[in-house]
Amino acid sequence: MRSPDFPIAALLPELRASLAAHPRLVLEAPPGAGKTTQVPLALLDAPWLAGRKIVMLEPRRVAARAAAGFMAKQLGEAPGDTVGYRIRFESRISARTRVEVVTEGILTRMLQDDPMLDGVGALLFDEFHERHLAGDLGLALALDVQAGLREDLRIVVMSATLDGERLARFLDAPRLSSAGRSYPVEVAHFPARRDEALVPQARRAVEQAVATHPGDVLVFLPGQREIAQVDAALAGSDALRDIDVLALHGELPVEQQSRVLQPATDGKRRVVLATNVAESSVTLPGVRVVIDSGLAREPRYDPNSGFARLDIVTIAQASADQRAGRAGRVADGWALRLWPQSQRLEPQRRPEIAQVELASLALELAAWGSADLRFVDAPPPGALAAARDLLRRLGALDGESITPLGRRMLALGTHPRLSAMLLAPRDAQERALACDLAALVEARDPLRSRSDAIAERWRALAAFRAGHATDGNRGALAAIDAAAKQWRRRLHVDATPPREVDAHRLGDLLAHAFPDRIAHQHATQPRRYQLANGRMATLFDDSALFGEPWLVASELRFDAKDALLLRGAPVDETRLQRDFPERFVERGTVRWDADRRALVAQRERRFDNIVLDARPAGRVDPAQAARALTDAVRELGLDALPWSESLEQWRARVRCLRAWLPDDADAFPDLSDDALLATLDDWLLPAFAGKTRLDALDESALADALHSKADWNLRRRIEALAPTRIVVPSGMERRIEYAFDAHEGARPPVLAVKLQELFGLADTPRIVDGRVPLTLHLLSPGGRPLQVTQDLRGFWDRTYPDVRKEMKGRYPRHPWPDDPWSATATHRAKPRGT
Repeated sequence: MRSPDFPIAALLPELRASLAAHPRLVLEAPPGAGKTTQVPLALLDAPWLAGRKIVMLEPRRVAARAAAGFMAKQLGEAPGDTVGYRIRFESRISARTRVEVVTEGILTRMLQDDPMLDGVGALLFDEFHERHLAGDLGLALALDVQAGLREDLRIVVMSATLDGERLARFLDAPRLSSAGRSYPVEVAHFPARRDEALVPQARRAVEQAVATHPGDVLVFLPGQREIAQVDAALAGSDALRDIDVLALHGELPVEQQSRVLQPATDGKRRVVLATNVAESSVTLPGVRVVIDSGLAREPRYDPNSGFARLDIVTIAQASADQRAGRAGRVADGWALRLWPQSQRLEPQRRPEIAQVELASLALELAAWGSADLRFVDAPPPGALAAARDLLRRLGALDGESITPLGRRMLALGTHPRLSAMLLAPRDAQERALACDLAALVEARDPLRSRSDAIAERWRALAAFRAGHATDGNRGALAAIDAAAKQWRRRLHVDATPPREVDAHRLGDLLAHAFPDRIAHQHATQPRRYQLANGRMATLFDDSALFGEPWLVASELRFDAKDALLLRGAPVDETRLQRDFPERFVERGTVRWDADRRALVAQRERRFDNIVLDARPAGRVDPAQAARALTDAVRELGLDALPWSESLEQWRARVRCLRAWLPDDADAFPDLSDDALLATLDDWLLPAFAGKTRLDALDESALADALHSKADWNLRRRIEALAPTRIVVPSGMERRIEYAFDAHEGARPPVLAVKLQELFGLADTPRIVDGRVPLTLHLLSPGGRPLQVTQDLRGFWDRTYPDVRKEMKGRYPRHPWPDDPWSATATHRAKPRGT
């Protein structure tokens, strides 16, 4: 039977009415309100649903399983009847299921496989404030489906701690807010002692909490490793002799998770050590005290590995508030924060889309057939372009279109690098070996000793399987072995991995995951390697890979000059020629030699960007020369071009106009350094036609090239709005100086003119249709500045009398009238004898 004992219950009639009238809704409800388990059930009999399914996205597997179980229990059923769930490697649904709780990857696959969402009437996005990449993508795809195919589809975005007003504006949706169910929570900070690490600090906090407060204790820790360390530290505590210490994280077996989520049957107090899986969507009965480390493991792009890695980061204030609220679910509670009170947290969690590698997202967009989706926060263009470049190297994209291989990679549901490697082998034993490598690459390093050889890690795994002694961490190796078995099951690989393997066989497979990091030994510097992406890498002094002619790097540390190869394996050149024949090419090239400041023509044999052999070629091809000179400017910077003063001024005028006319800025070309360098092929490349030297481009040709970014009508408009010269009352034309600073923006335009030339002029001259006043540098007859002003009228009234008194004796041959308003402006001195 359904339980009405939730704060959200009072809001459910309004929620149903809103969705009957509008297809989208934003629901804000704090933890404990009951939104996760009550909203789906309340919508089951809605007329617009017409017997179709409700699919609810739950970001975490623990929460998905728990939510489905709780709803099924309310209905007096088991999961898989009216309410079911689907998570990675586990499904409890049937033909009778009307509410399906799924995790993020499952929802994306549903949308990709059936954009019509046949049989689905509503999508609910729970805990959207967590801002996982897959959740943002799922919402963007759902909005695209709703706009183009399914106007009747309902979309509800639910969150506990989110800027609901902003989200409601983005979705053009009503916004409803529910009260929570909580008791007062007293928050205190429990700072570390000097040089105290997290584990002993957490142990002290737990012992104090148990001694001074009633109820169970929930401890938030970054990840499994810290949970295990704190668990071990608490095992020796006399204060916790009669207390159960339990772990809660996403990798636990279902039975252990269920035990933590159920009340203690024996009445014993409990200390639960949890990741941020306990932050939302799951309820832990009996908790009265929360101890918060203020840390979480979240994905961040690691350029060393090419993957998003889970890094320990400081949580946002919204997460801290939500964690503290867990102490007030059943009675008054206490929250101990293990960071100083002076430490300030970011208000909200940053979306993953802004800080992770985007190859998986780019592949999903290519499969969808359009990147023109509405994201709450758009993916960064640079990261998305880099992701597409990688996908082309992996063979997943042809231009912007997904390839058949790309679709097979997408179906595996892992990072495209690993998908490409898992699909590359040609026999069963190699596929089993690829599964080992996928597990090794994704895992934390199992070796205790430092080594840059992947082969040593695989041999430690093989020794662990055989029950032999190994230098590796047995817990880490067990996890890697389990992950490899899981991959073999997913890929239907019946073969077992070999017991022994040559190191290059590992590299031959890894080359399919890291084609951009295949490396060839430098001809004269044996520790240096050129990478397929054009960069250079260096080995450790004691590298186990020293002497190998070909390598593939699975992990690099990027520095300004050479990267440092942290982990890799040798590669067999014969296998490269078999697997990547299209990347071995021979062609004529023309490149810029920075030392000689000249073009060099060569006949090169290459693997991708690795030059294997080069010999001098004959005449320089004009088209290649123009391209090489353009690339030289890209490398040297815009200062390598012959800028004239007038062209610098024209560029400054255009940049200023973009700043002065923000509503019309796009009408003018972007002439910033970044924009010009990004578009060199459009405006500069044609100017180098027929040229073989950088200094063959003169000032006139450069001016023509830059002016090509504005057509004739626009150039006339620029001249009218921001003229180079202005006629002053003396009848003379005087120059206007423009300046644009990259940091400060558009500076006021300057007119330097002798004071006598402005007699009779009351107001400061203006440009840009009167919007921008000139800054007047009023000069003495000798050309020295007397006053800088944008208020000419105020100068005549207040300052000129003092200037006249001082200057009249110094420059007697120039007019200094008592009344500058009626005097005749002039650029000449008085005639002799006057």
